[in-house]
Parts: sequence; structure tokens; C-alpha cells
Amino acid sequence: MSAPGAGGEFFRGLADIEALEAGTPYEQAIPARTTYGLIERAAKLFGQRIAFTYLPDGEPGTAPHRITYGEVLAHVNRAANLFRSLGVGPGDSVAILAPNIPATHYALWGAQVAGRACPINFMLQPDHIAALLEASGAKVVVALGPHHELDVWHALQRVPGLQSRRVLHIDAGGTASEDSFDALIAAQPSALTFDPQLTPDRIAALFHTGGTTGAPKLVQHTHGNEAHTSWFAHRFYGFDEHTVEVNGFPLFHVAGAFVYGLAMLAIGASQVLPTVTGMRNAVFMRHYWKFCEREKVTALACVPTILAGLCNVPIDADISTVRVAYTGGSPLPGELASRFETATGIAVRNILGMTECAGLVAIEPYASPRVPGSAGLRMPYSEVRVVRWRHDALDFDDMCAAGETGVIVLRGPHMSPGYTDARRNAGMFEQGWIVSGDLGHLDGSGGIHVTGRAKDVIIRGSHNIDPGLVEEAFLAHPAVAMCAVVAEPDAHAGEVPVAFVTLKPGAAVSAEAVLKSVGPHVYERPATPRRVVVLDALPLTAVGKIFKPALRLQAIEIKLEELLAAVCEGRSVAVSAAEEGGVAVARVVIAGPGDDALAVRCRNSLGAIAVRVEISFTA
Repeated sequence: MSAPGAGGEFFRGLADIEALEAGTPYEQAIPARTTYGLIERAAKLFGQRIAFTYLPDGEPGTAPHRITYGEVLAHVNRAANLFRSLGVGPGDSVAILAPNIPATHYALWGAQVAGRACPINFMLQPDHIAALLEASGAKVVVALGPHHELDVWHALQRVPGLQSRRVLHIDAGGTASEDSFDALIAAQPSALTFDPQLTPDRIAALFHTGGTTGAPKLVQHTHGNEAHTSWFAHRFYGFDEHTVEVNGFPLFHVAGAFVYGLAMLAIGASQVLPTVTGMRNAVFMRHYWKFCEREKVTALACVPTILAGLCNVPIDADISTVRVAYTGGSPLPGELASRFETATGIAVRNILGMTECAGLVAIEPYASPRVPGSAGLRMPYSEVRVVRWRHDALDFDDMCAAGETGVIVLRGPHMSPGYTDARRNAGMFEQGWIVSGDLGHLDGSGGIHVTGRAKDVIIRGSHNIDPGLVEEAFLAHPAVAMCAVVAEPDAHAGEVPVAFVTLKPGAAVSAEAVLKSVGPHVYERPATPRRVVVLDALPLTAVGKIFKPALRLQAIEIKLEELLAAVCEGRSVAVSAAEEGGVAVARVVIAGPGDDALAVRCRNSLGAIAVRVEISFTA
């Protein structure tokens, strides 16, 4: 079961991966060890096949733009020639602030030929973007030009120090202006005008990580890192050059760039790129299934929140071509996977990834049944261990038994050489291993099970609570669409669980009723949340992952307002929590004139709450 664009048989289990490793030297198992080499190979094999189908808007009646593999390679070459002509060399970076549209791909892969690509989340604050531009050494900036749906361009103008760099704009609204990125690459030769001297060890890209707030870390990717994950992924996915995938993920995230991006380009498959706003485009999402029918889509690229949303989109088209939905970014609740499969008839498979290893740690094979709770099998030619803590540190040789929970660590050809600031490697890059920060275990078949993040563990007294297991219980409730469980500060136990939930469309049930119904089904009594908070929407990152830091701050605000209301003798109290330097700070504003005695009573009531508190009065 193989194809010209694919390499060997599809994986069904760990034995298939081990057989490949035992029988084929690594250099023979991968046809190219650079990102450009994979794209160039696919263009030679599939020059006339469609690489990208770009949807200008979310209406099925609008004609799409289709780009062949031959055209993609020519545009990547032109972009590389342009960047080299602007002085970009192997040690220089091209910063890219643009959505997942064809021109952004040309910039991303062309920058990796001329120098280094540094894709940046264009939703970050101006100072944050400025810090990334400086840290990456960006000589050139490529950004989406003025666009009525996505205002990257005007936001970019507020970035300090932008004037010291050459800034090029992508014209996604029509005919390219003479000084646009589109026009400038069109004027370049379609073949490379220089020898890029690419090697597997050369730095190809810098991807930032660390959420949407706080100081980011720039992860270095080598060409070998990116080629490794992007080539071997299809053998788990069951994909070949006939695959048509919806990829609505941003290219500043490894999911859009590699897990669902270069992994398709490497084998001659086709990607549907849905508008400048991707999966956030409400019109596109309303017609999602119609696009799947029109484009004969075979695979969906998702995160759990997208799966949950698609469960609520009426199926008004023939989606019989769609075989599988792959999801990653956060642990996949088994209840959600079953709900999606029942509603759509589409198989769900899970992925585990990290920025620090070019996007992929493990994939659940399509050719095998879904295993509830499993994130799949490790990548070929890599090693994944689950190890114990010993003396407040990890012992990489003290491996947990099958089924025993520990910290997941890994190493292999996809392992980044580290952050650009080597001082930040501690705790992540240790003794030749990546410390994932995930809690989990290996099952008897080699499947990796992630049960939570080490930093997300709730410590009630001295008892560790895994929030992922609590969330499973809430997602089984017929009215609950999404759930996130985080720590609420407590004067007696230190932390207790609190559940934030959203409800399915049309559901009408109180927070108290949800808690009463779900409480008896939580895996252990101490893990039962003290309260449930019903929200219209959970805070999400740019790729649709639930952003738990924001919920932890909201839990602090709710708890402190509740405690202080009993002390403040009828005065209104407002609490605003924020993370500053890695520490939660709560600012309390009490209505009325200053009252030292009241301030003391407030502090005494919060004395055992492990949150820094600042109190002020309105008059």
C-alpha cells in the first residue's frame, strides 16, 4: 500500500516502526533531509498536481485559486532569490506576519533557502513583536497588506523599530502593486540564482513559543528537524498524493507549517486553505461540509475545539470522501472523539506535538483502531520515555513501567538544537533529551497517553489531581460542549479544582445542576470541583487550544471577590488578576473612601491564599 509520493507501507503498530528502523538506514528512509529538498522532489514528481486550493472567501460560489506543485516551486525559488538580493544570508532572518495563504508559503519556504524564516503571531502586542524581530535578527519583514478581514498591516505600523528593516507587503486583495511582495517575486527568475548550500544541520527557522503573553522563546529548527517530521508523518496518516486536506491553521504555528503543511507538500497531496482568517471565518465554517464535498476532501486538520464546533455544524452535503480527522494541540477527550465520529461518520485520530521537535512527537495510525486516551506512537528513529522524578529532578534512566504515570521525555532527529538564547534551555533541553512537561504513560503497545501538563496539575493539600481526567467526566454530560479544569486558590488546601464549561447550542442548565450531575462521576472525590462556571466561550490560543493561564487568573478573581464580599460590609469589590514575572498578582479595588482597618481585615481574610494582593479604594 504505497504510492509514488509516499515512502513505504503505512504504519499500523509499533512493530512496523521498529521493522523500518531495523531494516533501513536512516539516510535511505528519507528522500531529502531539507525542507527545500522535499518540496523540490514533490514538484518534480507531481508538477501539474494541485498543491494549494485557496478560498478567497467563505462562500461556496466564489471561484478558488488553484496553484500547482510546479508553480509552488517556482514561487519559492523567486522568493529565495528576492531575499538573497536584499542581503539575507544563512545567518539572517525573514520575519513573516501573514495568514496561511499561498504567498505566505512562498515566503516561509523561500526564507529557509536564503536564510532563516521567523513566522510571528500577528496578534501579539507591538512590543512583543518588536522583541521577536530583534531577537531573530530579522533583516526583512513580510506582512499581509491592508485587508478588510484581517488588519495585520495597520497593527504592524505600531511596532517599535520597524523602520530599520525592509518591510514587504502581501497583496491578498487583488492585483499586486509594484512594490508588493507578490510583484517583487514575480520579477525574479523561477530558478534559484545562487547555491544555497543547504544541509540537514543548517538552521532553517525560528519559531516562537510561550503563549500569547510574557517573554517568548525562539526555538531553532534545522532543515533536518523539519524534514524528519514532515516526511514520516504520512505513514501514520495513511496519506498519499491523492489526499486532499483542509488546513486552516496559521503558519506561525508548527501545526499549520509542518504537521498539516509541509507533511502534505512532501508527498504531493493537496491543501485547501480557507480564507485569510482560516478556521475563524464564520461564513466558511457555516459552509464547511459543502466545501468538503466540492473539493473532494479526504482529511480534516483539527484541534479538539474545532472538532467540538464541527459537531454543531449541520451536515448539508455529501462528505463520503472524508476518511479521517486528525487532531492535536491538546489532549483529545474520548467523549468528544466518540461524539464527532457518531455525528459525522468520520474517524478521529490523535497527534502529540511540540514546537521544540518540529511539531511532532507521536501520531495515532489511521490504519489501526483509535485507542481512547492515546496520542499515538512515537516517530521513527526517535525515542520516547516516561521517567520518574527523583530528588526534585528527572532521572532519564529511571523509566516508569507500562501504565505508570511520569514525565514524558524524547529525543531523535526532530529534536531542536535549542533556543536562540541558550540560557533558556534549562528545564527543556537536558542531557540530550527534550523534557516535554507532559504527564502521561506508555501502554503495552507503545502508545503514548498524555493525562495532563505537569504545570497544570492541581495540588490539593499534598494530593495531585490530574485535570484531564476531571474534564472527561464533564464532557460526558449531554449539555456540556467544552470544559477546562484549573486550580482555584484555597486557604486550607492550597488549591482546589474549578471547572469552566461552555454549553451546547440550545442547552439550558445551571452551573449547580451540571456540578450535581457530574460530581459523582469524577474519578476520585478530592478531584471533584468546588464550583462550575458557565461561560459563553473559553479563551483560546491562535490555533484553538484552550488557554488555561487566562482561566487560572479568572478563578483567582472569582475566589477573591467571593471572599472579600463577606468582609467589605456592602461595598462593591472588583478584582483584576494578571501574571507578572511568572507570579499571579491580584489588584483589589474597593468602592468608597480609604479605610485602613477594612484593608487589614481584607488582608487577614486572604492571608492563607497564595496570591499577591494589592488593595486600593476608589475615593
